[in-house]
Amino acid sequence: MITRSSIRHLRIPFSLFLMPVFFFALSLTPNLNGERLLLVFLALHLFLYPSSNGYNSYFDRDEESIGGLKFPPKVTPDLYWLSQTFFFIALVLGAWISWGFASMLAVYGLVSMAYSHPSIRLKKFPWTSWVIAGLFQGYFTFGMAYAGLSDLGWEVIFKSHVVIPGMLTSLMLWGNYPLTQVYQHREDARRGDQTLSRTLGIKGTFAFSSIIFGLTGAAFVWFFLDRGQESIIWVYLGAMAPILLFFLIWFGFVQSNPEKYASYSWAMGMNAISALTLNAFFLYYFLENTQIMQVFGY
Repeated sequence: MITRSSIRHLRIPFSLFLMPVFFFALSLTPNLNGERLLLVFLALHLFLYPSSNGYNSYFDRDEESIGGLKFPPKVTPDLYWLSQTFFFIALVLGAWISWGFASMLAVYGLVSMAYSHPSIRLKKFPWTSWVIAGLFQGYFTFGMAYAGLSDLGWEVIFKSHVVIPGMLTSLMLWGNYPLTQVYQHREDARRGDQTLSRTLGIKGTFAFSSIIFGLTGAAFVWFFLDRGQESIIWVYLGAMAPILLFFLIWFGFVQSNPEKYASYSWAMGMNAISALTLNAFFLYYFLENTQIMQVFGY
């Protein structure tokens, strides 16, 4: 029997926060197909990510707030099998496109399982988990989405036209990733998980993220300049403005009272505004690139 608590632990709406990677891959894919687009989107956002959420919740058994759940319900045994069922469905949808794409989904799923599984538990290693989480949720997911959307195999994720934008998405996630841990210090300490945010401290987390955000902005500006898309830079900066403003206001409050303002509500607010503005930007970028491809007959 599937319990309501297990459905909640899948945190399907939380997939919104990872959609910018998909939309960025979509915006650069020259070989679009409506059926593949739907299958890739469903495989990633409706099944693979929720499977990962549920699996990690099953082993974490958090008692305090987690991403997407301010008051997480008690974990029940069916959550494990529900997460595995969602993983299987994701693989089936992936195989509908190609075995190569399905194998990429499988690799992502196994790495995400290693994040919380007690026999490996990457979450205990601050820098290792930071690198791997950002690399797989960013670059690897970008390449995986690009391959699925274009009906290509593993070879494409090593091509420069995928590696460069893929690494840009990893930069975005490397900046935001420690901020998602900043309100979980007590819970992580209880379990013995030495996350990157615990290692850096609350104020150190914000300082570190601000540096990565700066590098990310500069890297995206270079990317658009290299593609001869100077006009897109201003749209990108406009999309980043509310994110930066929210971050600076949050950082200011944290400076005055770290324990009070390094909270779930502020972290989810940061995630929400980032997801909404970046999703809107990359959808706009997709439409712009689609028009360019049509003009040149691609």
